[in-house]
Amino acid sequence: MFSGFMANAWAAGTIVAVVAGVVGFFVVLRGSAFPAHAIPNGAFAGAAGASLLGINGLVGLGVFSGLAALGIGSLGRRSRHDVVTALALVMMLALGAAFLSHSTEYEPQVYSLLFGEILGVSSTELVPVAAIGLGCIAAVLALYRPLLLSTVVPEVAEARGVRNHRMEMAFLFVLAAATTMTVPVVGALLIFSLMIGPPAAARCFTDRPTVALALSVGAALVTVWASIASAYASNWPVGFFVGTFGALSYALGRAFVAWERRRSVTAS
Repeated sequence: MFSGFMANAWAAGTIVAVVAGVVGFFVVLRGSAFPAHAIPNGAFAGAAGASLLGINGLVGLGVFSGLAALGIGSLGRRSRHDVVTALALVMMLALGAAFLSHSTEYEPQVYSLLFGEILGVSSTELVPVAAIGLGCIAAVLALYRPLLLSTVVPEVAEARGVRNHRMEMAFLFVLAAATTMTVPVVGALLIFSLMIGPPAAARCFTDRPTVALALSVGAALVTVWASIASAYASNWPVGFFVGTFGALSYALGRAFVAWERRRSVTAS
């Protein structure tokens, strides 16, 4: 389980889980679940276009996820954010379908882009994944205080000179970078599950931002590690376990909240 190609799967899964836990914490805190769903689909179209042109898939992922982030951030400021995000999602899906229709590897390409190939990650692919992942974490650490302030109390942030729109744009580009390095590993659909389930569960257990961030990373790691081990033991798709364990982690968090509420009512 820990040798050969599986070693690359464990390493790539660990990197993806850490980035998803860190970035996903702010996705949940900012209520940005819809953009977190739309941007990976933009990356899906970019990877399909890169495959059609015969260039590195990470280039297409980066370009299209960046364009999706730019469009959502810029146009969302002047009109309804959800409408712009929905239109960006539809446009990217349409482009992805058009690119894939001209590809000679239609079915395997769709499966790989949507659900990832964590068990097929090579040693050469680990380097760019790790580099982009470190860049994402470094960006979140650099933006942590103003990003947290603009998320929790935007009016206070504005009064202190923090431009909320700039923070929104910066965060969307971090999300785009995280998408670029995670889609090849867990896919456009499953990274959404990994960025939402564990971070949302972490928020159920504590209101302290740093503790919740640490719990978010921990829950994402457990989700990915348990998914890889379960897939290896059962020969079922890794994606099934990522989605299932991510949802279960949130269910566990909600159960804890309900238990805490009943306990406080009983005590009073």
